[in-house]
Amino acid sequence: MRDVTTAQPLTELDVQPTPLALLLLGRDADPRSERGVECPGDLPAPSDPDLVARARAAKERLGDRVFVLGHHYQRDEVIQFADVTGDSFKLARDAADRPDAEYIVFCGVHFMAESADILTSRSQQVILPDLAAGCSMADMATAEQVAECWDVLTEAGAAEGTVPVSYMNSSADIKAFTGRHGGTICTSSNAERALNWAFGQGERVLFLPDQHLGRNTAVRDLGLSLDDCVVYDPHKPDGGLTAEQLRDAKMILWRGHCSVHGRFTLESVREVRERIPGVNVLVHPECRHEVVSAADQVGSTEYIIKALEAAPAGSKWAVGTELNLVRRLANRFAAEGKEIVFLDRTVCFCSTMNRIDLPHLVWTLESLADGNEVNRIRVDDETARYAQAALQQMLALP
Repeated sequence: MRDVTTAQPLTELDVQPTPLALLLLGRDADPRSERGVECPGDLPAPSDPDLVARARAAKERLGDRVFVLGHHYQRDEVIQFADVTGDSFKLARDAADRPDAEYIVFCGVHFMAESADILTSRSQQVILPDLAAGCSMADMATAEQVAECWDVLTEAGAAEGTVPVSYMNSSADIKAFTGRHGGTICTSSNAERALNWAFGQGERVLFLPDQHLGRNTAVRDLGLSLDDCVVYDPHKPDGGLTAEQLRDAKMILWRGHCSVHGRFTLESVREVRERIPGVNVLVHPECRHEVVSAADQVGSTEYIIKALEAAPAGSKWAVGTELNLVRRLANRFAAEGKEIVFLDRTVCFCSTMNRIDLPHLVWTLESLADGNEVNRIRVDDETARYAQAALQQMLALP
């Protein structure tokens, strides 16, 4: 299993914090959690004026032994030290293209680091600066829940002919489940291709774990109807669905969502159009279906960046995705006269992604430079083998 340090067990503390408290406090007190979260060692103070210099010095000491990956949603203070930036799968592939790097420091979240570990060699160490940097969406589908779902499908006579398609934003265990059952992984960029492939293999798709991406792709891109989609709720008996509903469905959507993109509402779109006449609304496909339907353009993180790069000077944009990225793009294109605002007036960062800050990065780089292995993410060989099969199927999509 993975090399991670865990927190004190709940049974010893005699407390039962809520899932929200676990998310905010970063404690691995939930025995069903897929992640370890506690950060060993003493972190430098955020107020330390030498943090930038320390990070630069430690990175120089490590030289080519370290390769730092920075997800688009990271803080600017972290992004400045990234060797490459991108979305989760691009970064995992970038890591695989650096076989000589001893350490892959992934400034992202846990499932991303797992993907990098799956795709890199066993001799390389993938490091997550803060083990509390998880993903609420990925944690909405555990291995046990998905195995139970498959049992429900089997009893309903719907497992045969069902092809699992799992979003990249999922744990290694879910990717392995997908590989074991002949499915594929997808990103927000190639979800349409993944679903077209899956419907060529079977009658229906089990889409994990983001219901919104699955629904939006099926209805908006493939032309299915909302009635072709049902939502499987792992917290209800049999997912809250009848055997007939499961057999008749074309898309069985897991009841999961992104805590950031799920915040945007139809009212957000209406309000920004009233406030900024002539604004173009550009959103990520993880947003709710009604938000996607009301937007002018819809696309992945990379699509959003390219759309704004190609936008004419003086154009106005309201962007529905993570705030760090929106703010960075607004600053980048301000000189070109492009007005870029956050779609919702409520500030919303990805709270778990933001756990990776400059103190954690400094602590990580200095520890590695001193020869101390910290926060390594390691996926066991069997899980990695099946997860890689699903990832390779994605790479082979027509």
